[in-house]
Amino acid sequence: QLKREPEDSTQWVGLDRTCRTLSETAGLISLLCGSTNQARLTVSPSSSQLFEGDRLSLSCEGEDSAAGWTVKRNTPKRQRSRCGDGWGKQVGSSCTITYIFKRDSGVYWCECREGITSNTVNITVTGGPVILQSPVLPVMEGDSITLLCKAKSTHSNLPAAFYKDGSFIGTELTGHMTIPRVSMSDEGLYKCHISHHGESPPSWITVTAPLTTLIPSTAQPTDSAPPPVLAHLPLVATPVFHLMVFC
Repeated sequence: QLKREPEDSTQWVGLDRTCRTLSETAGLISLLCGSTNQARLTVSPSSSQLFEGDRLSLSCEGEDSAAGWTVKRNTPKRQRSRCGDGWGKQVGSSCTITYIFKRDSGVYWCECREGITSNTVNITVTGGPVILQSPVLPVMEGDSITLLCKAKSTHSNLPAAFYKDGSFIGTELTGHMTIPRVSMSDEGLYKCHISHHGESPPSWITVTAPLTTLIPSTAQPTDSAPPPVLAHLPLVATPVFHLMVFC
């Protein structure tokens, strides 16, 4: 069960999750909850696209440091391989690839000894001349994001044209495009082009809605499967779903 601690606060605490009150209307309490026993995979640089030869660091961040989190991946040639098994170097709960190749493109995640997994991150490695640096995790509706079109042959910011789902959406002189207060309509496949350099691979940007958990305000909320947390919380960056509990 979830319990309000203290009783007049906005915080709710359970065995495997924490929640906070968003609103209390019409006899219902709206909660935002997150699991406390899951890991979150973060990557550096924080980009879904990399140039061949770049360095990539992946870290499993979670409350339970003793869970034995390992970075794993799926690539076109190998499935569910772990860091250190022919690629990367695992130290603690972090994995480093000092020189990344195109064959390292794939889906990465954290996994503990019990088989619990984190969020996934898609990494694309290109041998081409241009990449589009975009968020590696889903973007919360209402947030702002910045896209960077980058050429391998220069450290300078160059003018770049941006495209969404194959349609031209604008040119930015510095190669940076900011989308303020993203909505679901901003979800899609993005790419960019720099004159005399080339075009980036496409990257999919996911937008998630801030859904909540609803419980009757006159009763203690009952426990069920822990919902994932929204990206705003530092626990797990996956969307929350609706849960109606009646006592």
